[in-house]
Amino acid sequence: MSLAPRSRRPKRVRRATWSAAQEQAVLVLREAHPRFGKVKLHHLLARQGLRLAAAMIGRILSSARRRHLLLEPHAVRVRRARSPRPYATRLPETKRQPTQPGELIQLDTMHLRPLPNLERRQFTAIDVVSRVAVVGVRASATAGTAKAFLDELTARMPVPIQGIQVDGGSEFMAEFETDCKARGIPLYVLPPRSPKLNGRVERLNGTARREFWECYDGDLDLPTVQRALRQWEVQYNTQRPHQALGYATPHQHLAQLLSHMS
Repeated sequence: MSLAPRSRRPKRVRRATWSAAQEQAVLVLREAHPRFGKVKLHHLLARQGLRLAAAMIGRILSSARRRHLLLEPHAVRVRRARSPRPYATRLPETKRQPTQPGELIQLDTMHLRPLPNLERRQFTAIDVVSRVAVVGVRASATAGTAKAFLDELTARMPVPIQGIQVDGGSEFMAEFETDCKARGIPLYVLPPRSPKLNGRVERLNGTARREFWECYDGDLDLPTVQRALRQWEVQYNTQRPHQALGYATPHQHLAQLLSHMS
């Protein structure tokens, strides 16, 4: 018997210090206002001539919940309507493993804060097959700046673009989507919460952050940093050895692919 567990109940248990009438008044008012907390109920009761401390009202509510005298309203999840995508579609599974250069370009934006009060947005694009990259920098990421970057992308990508894949960011809607349609470029949007499907461009974002932005010490005005980033793009495509390409450069790898196709 000496080994039997003893009760851990405190010897002195706090007893209710409110009357049944006070509890009833609190519960009636709470039923009328299910989302009001103890402070609001305190002021409403005071208007009725019943002065109870907010802390006591809180204890009354907690006690009523334990005794199932007070049932809280059920939370309702509100689903926001998604913006319509008149042109963009999901990438078919048959096209998730492209084999031809230019068949699928992954496009993304990267939020940068090089100084405490200065923000920049990098637009990053990469050809999934050849690994050729095109990058640009803007002060903001909007549908207008994304459309402007599309001009750079189509001009500097050395093969025709047969499809672009983006996430659900608002910068890839509106004008950008309309421009893709006008150019006849299929636009594919990722399913929610699936950045791994844009893994090539996510990796390129990390490379640009480490090898350009963390090493860059020049001026950060847009014309200057645009020129510097453009030089890094050339170095990335023509000089940087890529382990995934057998330490060839993207342009060397692209030349090999095109020679095999001819």
